[in-house]
Amino acid sequence: MSAHRRAAVVALTALAPVSWGTTYVVTTELLPPERPLFTALVRALPAGLLLLVVARVLPRGAWWWKAGVLGALNIGAFFPLLFLAAYRLPGGLAAVVGSVGPLLVLGLSALLLGRRPALRDVLAGTVAALGVSMVVLRAAGALDALGVAAAFASTASMAAGTVLTQKWGRPEGVGPLALTGWQLTAGGLLIAPLAFLVEGAPPALDAGAAGGYAYLALVNTALAYVLWFRGIGRLTATQATLLGPLSPLTAAVLGWALLDESLTALQLAGMTLAFGATVAGQLRAPSAGPTRPQLTPDNLAPVALPGQRLPAPHVGTGPHQRQSPSVRT
Repeated sequence: MSAHRRAAVVALTALAPVSWGTTYVVTTELLPPERPLFTALVRALPAGLLLLVVARVLPRGAWWWKAGVLGALNIGAFFPLLFLAAYRLPGGLAAVVGSVGPLLVLGLSALLLGRRPALRDVLAGTVAALGVSMVVLRAAGALDALGVAAAFASTASMAAGTVLTQKWGRPEGVGPLALTGWQLTAGGLLIAPLAFLVEGAPPALDAGAAGGYAYLALVNTALAYVLWFRGIGRLTATQATLLGPLSPLTAAVLGWALLDESLTALQLAGMTLAFGATVAGQLRAPSAGPTRPQLTPDNLAPVALPGQRLPAPHVGTGPHQRQSPSVRT
């Protein structure tokens, strides 16, 4: 892949975590409160069914269970655990726990893909987590053990789904639309019974809430996850997941721009660190170019003087190989 094409893939993939960074503003400003599972369901299932209608491709053979596993990891388990952590943890602690995702992906890539972690990727992941913690972490009292466990489990679920998505790839002739539709539908079907058992009937929606849910389903989920899974197919799992810090950074910028939240010097320094680590995670070491042949007496061609006939070179040494015709200058 050329440098320009890879930069375009990175830019398109980065739109997914940027879109996910708008979830907090949309949820707090437009949606009914205390309905995290219903919100997760509306994000996943309508988007998945829409993509299935557009793609018109269903899984075949082993891809029925593979789509189920990926849907459970990337959507069905990830969404509820993420919302549970957000409701039980103070401030941005859930985002801090989530920022260790790149390091989990590095470990799982070594285990499942046989890729030895590069030092630069480990450093980039560590610096990104430090930068995110500087942006979102606030002083708090005693931590909620269930919230911390849910935050880590959601991060591990998404990391495992990212690595398995790259390991399994896509069936021949199946594009990212269909693969995303399979996962969102499977994840939404897992969330549906949990949402109705825990939260009951759907809430009444006004125009703002309806618009917010439509945005979350179509842009924040359907489009964003198509770009995300497309990017995973073209980038390494580590490169893709190192774009994750763009999500809390986007949320912080939107909070400052739309909700009159302040940004301190420490937060600005953290944003610089996290963004720098994200960019560094996309840089690959240049591949070595073709080596020049070493000139030796055996491979130097003789140079003929004017009017001189060169002896015919031998091609090979086998008994059935012929001499090349003489070269006349």
